[in-house]
This record gives sequence, C-alpha cells and structure tokens, in this order.
Amino acid sequence: MNLNELKNIDLKNIDVKDLLEKLKNSELIKDKKFLTKFGIYFGSIMLFLIAYYAFINPKVEAQKQRINLMLQNEKQTEVLKQEIILLKAKIKKTQPEYDKKSKLFHSQKEVEGLYQNISNFALKNNLNIINLNKEDAIPISGAAASNQGQSSNNDQNTGNNQNQNVAYFKIPVSFEITGNYLGYLKFRRALAQSNKVINFDMEKISVVKDAGINSVGTISIVGLPDEYKK
Repeated sequence: MNLNELKNIDLKNIDVKDLLEKLKNSELIKDKKFLTKFGIYFGSIMLFLIAYYAFINPKVEAQKQRINLMLQNEKQTEVLKQEIILLKAKIKKTQPEYDKKSKLFHSQKEVEGLYQNISNFALKNNLNIINLNKEDAIPISGAAASNQGQSSNNDQNTGNNQNQNVAYFKIPVSFEITGNYLGYLKFRRALAQSNKVINFDMEKISVVKDAGINSVGTISIVGLPDEYKK
C-alpha cells in the first residue's frame, strides 16, 4: 500500500483488519514519520467516532423523538379542535330549545317558592291547607318521558333503572285542602296558569258539612336532571 492508496480509503466503509493487513505488507510501515502522521490521523478519526456515538448521537436521537412527539401532539390537538367546533355548533343549535323547555321546570329553590304560591292561592280563595308534603324525586328516563300513557308506577320503575339516561325528575307533592268548591276551582285554575309545569296526578273531592269540600290528592312538578341527581 502506498500513500495515494491510503488517502483514497473510504472512511465510511473502512475495514480495520484489512487496513492493518495491508499496512503490514506495505513499505510505509517502515517509515517512522508516516507512522506518526498515520497514528495521529487514525487516532483523530477514532476519537471523533467515539465522541459522536457516545455524546452527539444520543442527543440527536432524543431530539428526533421530541420532534416526533410534538408532531403527534399537534395532530391530536387539531383533531380535538375540530371536535370542539362540532360540539359548539351542536350546542348552539340545541340551546334555544333547551332554554325554552327548561323554563318549564322547577329548580330546587323554586320548589320552596311553589309552597308559597300554593299557600297564597289558597288564602286568596278562602281555602284551608290541611297537608302539603313534597315526596322523593322520581327519575324519568328519556324512553319513559316519550310514553305519555305510562302509569306513575311504571315511571318509577323506569326511573330506578340506572342504565337509562334521566330526562327529568318528577317531584310529587301530596296535599289536602278544605273550603268552598268555587274557591277550590279558582285555586286549581291559578295553579294551571303557572309558568311552570304542574300536573294534577290524583284528586279525590268529597263534600263536607256546610256545603264545603275536602280535596285530597297529588300534584307533580318536574325538575331538571342536574338539580336533583343524587
């Protein structure tokens, strides 16, 4: 091997064993100056390779991984942005209908106000409230809500099914009222004209002495799911 051959060695595909074998059979091996230069040259190459694979390459790989992770996060973020846009559009579309219907429902605070309204209507029409008691809220599923012919017992059984979505809560209020029949009719009309949903589920009217009546029954109001979930 001469000096020109040594300069033309492909460092990327260098074969150390083959190189040493060629150097043994070369006259250059006897040249001390050449050996010194070669040692420095070869040592520099080995030092660079060691430094690269020990320090530089791990940092390069780590940086590549961070870049790949950032790209993946950007893609996921873009997907989430699109989902948020679709959800906002859906909410905007359904919000007016929700607001319209939710105004018919009683919040927990408004239930207390209902007691006051019933008392005021009764007093205004010369009626006496013997009993007025709010019972436990009954969850009504979406399927049960769409079935208007379903009985209250079926409503309760359906509401107890935890696997169904709750559309609203039905809050029964039992009552007993005595007084003049005409005054009682005005009392019922006043409740029916309320801005909130109030249903007379059961009502039994009996005549008592002095041309008065005694009414025992149950009215029901409806509440939003978020207000009455346990």
